[in-house]
Amino acid sequence: MIQASYPATRLRRTRNAGWSRRLHRETVMTSADLIWPLFVTSGTGIEDPVASLPGVSRWSVDRLADRAREAVALGIPCVALFPNTPGDLRSEDGAEALNPDNLMCRAIRAIRDACGEDIGILTDVALDPYTSHGQDGLVDAHGYVVNDDTVAVLVDQAINQANAGADIIAPSDMMDGRVRAIRMALEMNGHPNVQIMSYAAKYASAFYGPFRDAVGSGGLLKGDKKCYQMDPANADEALREIALDIAEGADSVMVKPGLAYLDIIWRAKQAFGIPVFAYQVSGEYALIEAGAAAGVGDREALLMEKLVALKRAGCSGIVTYHAPLAARLLNG
Repeated sequence: MIQASYPATRLRRTRNAGWSRRLHRETVMTSADLIWPLFVTSGTGIEDPVASLPGVSRWSVDRLADRAREAVALGIPCVALFPNTPGDLRSEDGAEALNPDNLMCRAIRAIRDACGEDIGILTDVALDPYTSHGQDGLVDAHGYVVNDDTVAVLVDQAINQANAGADIIAPSDMMDGRVRAIRMALEMNGHPNVQIMSYAAKYASAFYGPFRDAVGSGGLLKGDKKCYQMDPANADEALREIALDIAEGADSVMVKPGLAYLDIIWRAKQAFGIPVFAYQVSGEYALIEAGAAAGVGDREALLMEKLVALKRAGCSGIVTYHAPLAARLLNG
């Protein structure tokens, strides 16, 4: 890089005025970069605040349409759905995931009826919202989460959601081989245009606690998820996971969590050139809210700096509970 020395070069010149800072800004975010995760609960007319996620609620299916319309009005292109399945419908095998009239499927249809094709619907494929043990898959007699039998159920779950009208299937379970199996099933069942956004590098993170509260699996979880979610110390392994999912048919990939794994986002974007998304997970959201409440910094400034960091690292988009607030700020 050729660059004149001071005073011919004064890098502060382009920072001097607001118009100039905007003109020279290297990373640009818009509301179209956001995906808004929504929690679905049973009942009617319900807004149920999540105590560990200030400002986030579980919504009954009949209230979701308003949230989807809000997203459209704000220019948010996609919502992501996560069900809080009632305890009496949870089981060892997570069979409720295959019910065509479960919370997830009813939510998909409600949003589609309300918004038509004006918004994308992303659905989570994993069994933890449906199992009585809180694991993402089927568990054998020794407590081990088995791979291939779980994949067979995930395939049926994905087709169930696609039949209901999902636009993006997002397997978050971290089982080996599930992307290929789901892609083949979508092709064979008349859903060639349904996308797969694979949680390709999902880490066994300490930042997931509030999410598990929101979907009702936290208190049920027996053991941990380290035998299938990734070791936070590993980076090269993440690239292997991402490469496999791309080869198996993923249209885009997810790195989860976001901010603690900026290096993974950057390396994935540089290595593969595929759309890379990050999930600013529940713990990250909660820390922003707690920090702002404690006077650590301005809530809006903290949020936007973190979102820009994810975009700067290479994200095509970001899943964040702050999506409505961020969209309002970005829209002025």
